[in-house]
Amino acid sequence: MECWSLLQPVVGKRASRVKRRWQATPLQGRCTVMRSVKGVQYMIEHPEAFWAIPVLVAAGMWMPELRRFLRILILLCLVLAWANPVFERLQPGVDLWVLVDKSNSVTLTQPEGYEETERLLKEGQGPHDRLFLVDMAGESLVRDPESPLVLTGDREATRIGHAIQMVLSQRDPKRASRILLLGDGFATDVLDYSAERLLTSGVPLDVRLNRPDLLRDVRVEELRSPIRVRPGEPFVVDAELTGPAGETVSVLFLRDGQEVNRQDVTFTDRGAEVRWAMEVARPGATLLEVQVEQASDPIPGNNRRQVWVQASGGSRLLLISAFPDDPIARFLRREVVQVDIVNDPSNLTPGALAGTASVWIHNVHAAAVPRPFLDALDFFVREQGGGLVMVGGKSSFGSGGYHESPIDELLPVSMELKEEDRKLSIAIAIVMDRSGSMAAGVAGGRTKMDLANAGAAQAIELMGESDSITVFAVDTQPHTIVPLSRIGGQKRRLAGLVRRIQSAGGGIYVFNGLEAAWNELKNSTQDQRHIILFSDAADSEQPEGVSRLIKEMRANNTTVSVIALGSDKDPDAPFLEQIAEEGEGRLFFNADASTLPSVFAQETVSVSRSAFLEDPVGTQAEVGWRELAATFPTWPTQVDGYNLSYLREEASQSLRTTDEYAAPLIAHWQRGVGNVAAVSMPLGGPFSQEMRAWPELGDFVRTLHRWVKRQDWPPGLALRTRREGDVLRVSLLADEEWQTKFALTPPVLRTAEAGTEMARTHPWRRMEPGHLRTDLSLEGSAAVRGVVRIGRQVLPFGPVSGQPGSEWQFPREAVETLTALSVASGGSQRTNLSDAWIRPPQTAPKGTRLWWLWACAGLFLFEAFWSRTGGKRLEIALGKKEKFVEGKPELKATAQAAPKTPPSEEPPASRRSMFDKAKR
Repeated sequence: MECWSLLQPVVGKRASRVKRRWQATPLQGRCTVMRSVKGVQYMIEHPEAFWAIPVLVAAGMWMPELRRFLRILILLCLVLAWANPVFERLQPGVDLWVLVDKSNSVTLTQPEGYEETERLLKEGQGPHDRLFLVDMAGESLVRDPESPLVLTGDREATRIGHAIQMVLSQRDPKRASRILLLGDGFATDVLDYSAERLLTSGVPLDVRLNRPDLLRDVRVEELRSPIRVRPGEPFVVDAELTGPAGETVSVLFLRDGQEVNRQDVTFTDRGAEVRWAMEVARPGATLLEVQVEQASDPIPGNNRRQVWVQASGGSRLLLISAFPDDPIARFLRREVVQVDIVNDPSNLTPGALAGTASVWIHNVHAAAVPRPFLDALDFFVREQGGGLVMVGGKSSFGSGGYHESPIDELLPVSMELKEEDRKLSIAIAIVMDRSGSMAAGVAGGRTKMDLANAGAAQAIELMGESDSITVFAVDTQPHTIVPLSRIGGQKRRLAGLVRRIQSAGGGIYVFNGLEAAWNELKNSTQDQRHIILFSDAADSEQPEGVSRLIKEMRANNTTVSVIALGSDKDPDAPFLEQIAEEGEGRLFFNADASTLPSVFAQETVSVSRSAFLEDPVGTQAEVGWRELAATFPTWPTQVDGYNLSYLREEASQSLRTTDEYAAPLIAHWQRGVGNVAAVSMPLGGPFSQEMRAWPELGDFVRTLHRWVKRQDWPPGLALRTRREGDVLRVSLLADEEWQTKFALTPPVLRTAEAGTEMARTHPWRRMEPGHLRTDLSLEGSAAVRGVVRIGRQVLPFGPVSGQPGSEWQFPREAVETLTALSVASGGSQRTNLSDAWIRPPQTAPKGTRLWWLWACAGLFLFEAFWSRTGGKRLEIALGKKEKFVEGKPELKATAQAAPKTPPSEEPPASRRSMFDKAKR
């Protein structure tokens, strides 16, 4: 029986109040009592020890020897050592952190949410208690009571482990804390990392789960299709569905987002199966998707499945160009079987790299190319051996925002303009969103505000000493962080001011922020002015008057760019697009907050530390061309303009300028197993007349393509990939000649997952001679790309994806793991919300038993010493002297010094008798 049950009859009607001040809880199989008074938590591990006190009192009445003061203290110390009191200094009250699941699997299946639960928790809150509501999904955000903002970002995930980590990082260690989870309990992340920290922190995790209705669920169980086919080869796609028997649903089949087929299907007891026949005419990767339409489905999130199908059988060239009729395309078509020209790169995905030998980027700004595609180029070049060529223009290189972009380190030239080469200075104003949504946590224990601050600080560090900067943090009103200041030698101080910006709740009033920035920029002496607006695409307010204000700015040579946190699907995205368009600046959408520092750097370099020189300049040939071809062309004597950049170490150049910069016009090098080239002068559009008139332009373009493109697959090797459920089986088949080569150069399997692009190496299993195999786990819907490398030979594959909707799978083991973690932490499944405010006991307490035992030992030795000497030795040490009267000692103050006894004389008989008595 718990000790609280023993106290229950005593407290009577005050039971609930006393229970919150006193608790009886089992600790390591024993009964403990804990109380918190004025911020100090007292806990007695063995309260039954105090029953010994009345026994000792009764014994003292019958045994006079026990009445001695020292012996009473010794016995009391023994009782306290048995009881083992524990003291912990904590502030009064409890901090209750409520994790409210805002993922789609909860909000779409439970529209009413947890408003009633939150209301009951607030009613049960004590005078010293504090309530923190944390909205969580893919991210976590402590709700601001002064702001109506809700969580933005990824809702297709329930990262319970991430939310627990954030709470443990932000809790006050001087206060007792509890965590209460409100949701369905199905986590999409791993709880291992947060579990260890939770168990050592002493913070209990309580859960209040609301399970979804799975009986009426309609879902796509599996979508089966070959991963790799030949162009024009027919194949079959099968979809396996489950749902209530007798119910009819509509099934859609989509190809690259476009509906191809629709049909009605009726479920039997075994579900239903749908089949389509199709073919992929051209090389590349195609995304196939199946969707089920059912209005009454309680869980719509698992109503779709998708699969990538790669059509191989030839190499193609992907030309991302600003010109619909790109002049270099006609030269490439004579060399390449297929040239795909992309004038609108906004829809490019990593899947566009499948079957691609090289990628050319011709005068297209980095803001126009999706970030996932740019991220994928690094693996495409370094690991899969693909080629990359960037061609010059006003929207290329540094002027095009490629500095600090994902492909910056791939290019053989450095794009940041050196300070001594800058001719003009600029004044920049940064308007920072510090609304409540910026307090949302991201990976690494940081917030969105922290990453935005890091980006603004990096922008300051990239500016020149003659530039000027001003920074405003905006919620409903602008707050001056850095007044208009010349950079000079104070970069570190100004960047430090920006890094300390904190989210203050509310929304962002865009007009107020832009108006404050413009009023400050009016005082600058620079002719070139630029404003960078950082705002949440889901929470940008106050559009009134913005167009008029921007028109005034443009009339005074001031441009406006926008860095939007979110996607173009967010409600305020059109408003921010309008600002960038009217301000004649650039627009960056960033769903991933971790990329904010690099985006700030790209934009800063684009406007302040990059240059496109528009004057004609002479050319000088270099020896680097011998790495590409056996013969030298007759180079043009001059070019009309070029992007100023600097040759990196280890890179080679074939042509440079003859001006003061001696800048590279054609540079190239090898990155990983791939080749990269930079052509700094335009080959199309303005400032390209000299190059287009060059007779050998076609030979130059074709030679460059032959050097950068990925080599064809060698004979004697074959790569087979087959998807089985959530496992990708990769098999490498080799003839006898390659088996011998494997002994010298073993094959290496490398993969990268979209969103992280971190390459990983996987081990092989030898199935039989000439047959190696490995199995890769496909997690979620993220596309995986891979390559088998044998020296310089590469066999690329992918993308291959798992199935979307891990948020909607509801595995039973996920709830079991969460429940076990709750019990291990000292929590439970809470049906009574009043118990959520119970103050948690101290875990692994460090008692005072050892101190009481040491005190008992000290008192025992002191009592023995006193008994043996009658206290006389202590009195001598304190400066007393002895006087004997009739054989009995008498104490007398030693004001007069006692006569010294000669060393040779015997001590008096009376003194010897005192020692004899002490010995007895």
